[in-house]
Amino acid sequence: MVHTLTGPRPLTQREQTRAIGDAIGLPVRWEEEPPEEARLRLLGLGWPAPAVDGMLRGLAEPGPATDTVEKVTGVPASTFETWASEHAADFLGTMRAARIHEYGDASVISLEEVPVPRPGPGEVLVRVAATSFNPSEVGLRTGLLRDVLDVTLPHTFGWDVAGTVVVGAGDLAPGDRVIGLVGGAAAEYAVAKADALAKAPRRIPLADAAAVPVAGLTAWQAVFEHARIGRGSRVLINGAGGGVGLFAVQLAKHAGAYVVATAGPRSAAAVRALGADEVVDYTTTPLPGGNDVLINLVADVPASVTELAEEFVSITRPIEHPRAVRFVARNDPGQLAELVALIDEGVVDVTVDVRPLDSLAALHHEAERGLIRGKIVLKVGK
Repeated sequence: MVHTLTGPRPLTQREQTRAIGDAIGLPVRWEEEPPEEARLRLLGLGWPAPAVDGMLRGLAEPGPATDTVEKVTGVPASTFETWASEHAADFLGTMRAARIHEYGDASVISLEEVPVPRPGPGEVLVRVAATSFNPSEVGLRTGLLRDVLDVTLPHTFGWDVAGTVVVGAGDLAPGDRVIGLVGGAAAEYAVAKADALAKAPRRIPLADAAAVPVAGLTAWQAVFEHARIGRGSRVLINGAGGGVGLFAVQLAKHAGAYVVATAGPRSAAAVRALGADEVVDYTTTPLPGGNDVLINLVADVPASVTELAEEFVSITRPIEHPRAVRFVARNDPGQLAELVALIDEGVVDVTVDVRPLDSLAALHHEAERGLIRGKIVLKVGK
């Protein structure tokens, strides 16, 4: 017995093309050859006239749908739209990605056409709206962090991702807006474990949300896990004008702390606007003492730092003190979801400088000259 298998409803080629375009998020156009021209071309190739006429009739209108799939399997047939979504990666050829093939100065960064990655089991394919610049990527590019970070060359930049799910998995479906800490996000598409991502904030543009994962998680873990800041704590945040610092100031205030923040003249107003109780210009004024905890976010730590607080948390170099901890942030989608909730509630603001992806090499030059302020996101999608 021969079964005729179809989806739940008939679709024209034009409708199928539109479904594929919707699945991959790109415009796909169906151009139809006039039947008379197609008939002459096929006859010219030696096809018999009855076969040509029968094929053209079949292509003109889709055949009727059958319920054979459900009768045989007990499960209704999937729609063409579902199939196109599940196979979206197969319709995408190459993408732009910011990569390095060797360590060196900023000139080793190049935008290349590379294959779109294919998601594996439990993974999603994300169409990237933006990634972000993290200062540690300068050390990665130069090779200074080759013994710290597990990097294989060629390497695609980007640890922060904000984008839209194209191929879903787990609890994530196509069309979901997500953020997360992944690898290789400085590209038009990225692959990530579904359970490593969180839903993106609704209150801010999707591209701006690329500022949140690395900087936000680092600040969250510094404030709540390592410093254990609570109501009435006095905290000194050293380097409050950077990407992590801007989150740390707001989270410390949310925890009920009295926040003393160090910032240069270019960042002071932004830090004060985010809730710092005191802003100290580190370029002209010594760091104040009498703090319960110091959160250090800068590389240059003054020798007298241990006199400024009772406990110390650092994300850069270690502080030599019995009650000091240095840590590297880990990915925690649960914490990221909590941070997203605070953003959507208006408790935490996200302030960013948006640049195009092709400005990455210039951005590395700026970082090496100390010209970077706040958090910079690199917009990838249109």
